[in-house]
Amino acid sequence: QAIFAQAGTQENHRCASGILTGPQATTASAMKQKATVSSSRRKSRKAYFTAPSHIRRKLMSAPLSKELRAKYNVRSLPIRRDDEVIICRGHYHDREGKVTQVYRKKWRIHIERVTRDKANGQTVAIGIHPTK
Repeated sequence: QAIFAQAGTQENHRCASGILTGPQATTASAMKQKATVSSSRRKSRKAYFTAPSHIRRKLMSAPLSKELRAKYNVRSLPIRRDDEVIICRGHYHDREGKVTQVYRKKWRIHIERVTRDKANGQTVAIGIHPTK
């Protein structure tokens, strides 16, 4: 409590309850855009991970290439089967291929020629996140 007793300091302090004290305490509530939409990390994570399939379609969008972005004036689109994609990040980056399956339940897409061999010789598609 000795830290909070100092008057006139320009620092922000976080209390045990998570309430801001200091000069920005009044502007924190003004940051909210809509009263009906929560800005809670906990609620938004729950909404994301428990989203139904028709909402996951929108959430599993991928950015377009620069040429397509200029042509259609759209930054990203929901990904679907038979789309041609380039993997930009991760172990399989710079690989191109067609989307063979959109696995909405696991938040992954399967791309042709992005596979691995199992110990018994069977080939399995590797799941890639659509924003990668």
